[in-house]
Amino acid sequence: MILKQFYLPCLAHASYLIGDEQTGTAAVVDPQRDTDQYIAFATEHALQIKHVFLTHLHADFIAGHLELRDRIGAKIYLGAAAKAAYVFIPLRDGEVLEFGRLRLKALETPGHTPESISLVVYDLNGSDTQPHAVLTGDTLFIGDVGRPDLRAALGWSAAQLGGMLFDSVHTKLLALPDQSLVYPAHGAGSLCGKAISKETVSTLGEQRRSNYALQPMSKEAFIQVVTADQPEAPAYFDYDAVLNSQERPTLDQALAREMNPLTLDAVLELQATGAQVLDTRDATEFASAHLAGSVNIGLIGQYATWAGTVLDRKNPIVIIADPGRDSESAIRLGRIGFDHVAGYLRGGLQSLESRPELIAFTERLSAPFAAELLSSAQPPLAIDVRAPRERDQKHIAGSLSIPLNHLAKNFEKLPKDRRLLVYCAGGYRSSIAASLLQRGGFDSVGEIAGGIAGWEAAKLPVQGGQVVP
Repeated sequence: MILKQFYLPCLAHASYLIGDEQTGTAAVVDPQRDTDQYIAFATEHALQIKHVFLTHLHADFIAGHLELRDRIGAKIYLGAAAKAAYVFIPLRDGEVLEFGRLRLKALETPGHTPESISLVVYDLNGSDTQPHAVLTGDTLFIGDVGRPDLRAALGWSAAQLGGMLFDSVHTKLLALPDQSLVYPAHGAGSLCGKAISKETVSTLGEQRRSNYALQPMSKEAFIQVVTADQPEAPAYFDYDAVLNSQERPTLDQALAREMNPLTLDAVLELQATGAQVLDTRDATEFASAHLAGSVNIGLIGQYATWAGTVLDRKNPIVIIADPGRDSESAIRLGRIGFDHVAGYLRGGLQSLESRPELIAFTERLSAPFAAELLSSAQPPLAIDVRAPRERDQKHIAGSLSIPLNHLAKNFEKLPKDRRLLVYCAGGYRSSIAASLLQRGGFDSVGEIAGGIAGWEAAKLPVQGGQVVP
């Protein structure tokens, strides 16, 4: 048996290929939308991918089930409670798929979503009664369980799903042997949970001992614990969950339509009619020079998640990227179903060399200089764009708390006649925030270079626990 984990850090997403060498047959579980790596791995190991499973209709990314179906003819499997517009094989509790010396047994484990399943993996060369592993999707993470509050728009309350989750974990997953390996669909950084470990594999025995959500408690207490303090989900989550149930263009079809090299004049024309200009370069490079009105979301960070949070799905997107990274920028948008890219600026920022009047800058201030300004007679307004839990731990005294995902909705609360100074943890989110503010008509916007980390490195004081209203 071959069991290979593929991990995508920017979305904290784990997918799997399970293969039987005897028959040369493989299945892929929860694939990302760009599927080349699975096909390449299967080819390298003389395997043919015949099956593709979704443990549930994911909300945080677009899965590659239709891509694998259309490229290589793989059959799609979903939980029996799923509703989808494409043909799939429904899996009920206890149903088994065997190929060669490999057995996959479905467990219906609703809770994160109503249609969630887990897949118990048996290596029949080792044992036909003791499972080797269980692929838990978003039902059980390492250190956490899946959040049950993401289906409110579809009529499911967090309490309803939380009760289902309790039953799924205790009657299905914890009934498996302690030595069973646990392979979830996400790791630390995913918004599908609140306390997910950086580890991407564990055992049921270890989770039984260390996972806060698996400790002895009543169903009511469990529901209260797992629904409390969940991070706010980006708006695109509902969109992606629905899109994963629909027929749609494949990623290759979307890219063939999107990857259009555009002249600067064409970009300016699109921008004038409402297109969103997305600059995917590093924050430092963006600060030095960028097309006025563009938004910076760098490829080095949680690019797709933040793109899905601050960009909209109605207006087309035009990409400005470092040379050779235009396609990567579009592919990573495609992973969350943002297929409304109109093209990319041919030649990147170099296209603006003869048009200096179109170039804007963002001032990045050292922490000591920023502290000097903030203690002056007419200080700038410092804006903390981190999440509330980060701010509760420490923040710059006198700063205003507006998390990045709420910034655009709060522009009217900010003064346009006062200098604004934005900061985050290290500089990634503050660059996004500053670019949004500049696009929104705020003329005097700067950033504290290095964010709160740079501030503390300069041995400047911080406060904790009090959020400025």
